Amino acid sequence: MVSKISEGVEISVETFYQADYSNPLNGEFMFAYRITIENHNNFTVKLLRRQWYIFDSNGEHREVEGEGVVGVQPVLKPGENYQYVSGCNLRTEMGKMHGSYQMQNENSKHLFSVNIPAFEMIAPGKMN
Repeated sequence: MVSKISEGVEISVETFYQADYSNPLNGEFMFAYRITIENHNNFTVKLLRRQWYIFDSNGEHREVEGEGVVGVQPVLKPGENYQYVSGCNLRTEMGKMHGSYQMQNENSKHLFSVNIPAFEMIAPGKMN
């Protein structure tokens, strides 16, 4: 697991290889990741948008952005956390992701960016 605190919001990420949804012979490797967002601020925050940078070990990269996460824009009061699971497909056994969330201070309506730490996705057996 990797974690990072920026702007008073802690982001923790765990990754899982999804063997049942992968087909290595066809260059299809599926990973799930669980993200926990914790609000350490003394004000309520709302997650508005996400932006991801996804890198495959073959040199391919892509960007994904959009509103909220998994169809919602969670609101976290001070001390609260929100957890969700999503997925990423790669063409190789290894890759990495990082990104940011655009968040809003619900009191002042001030917008700010929270960094999502870089995390690796590695199929089991690749690092042997």
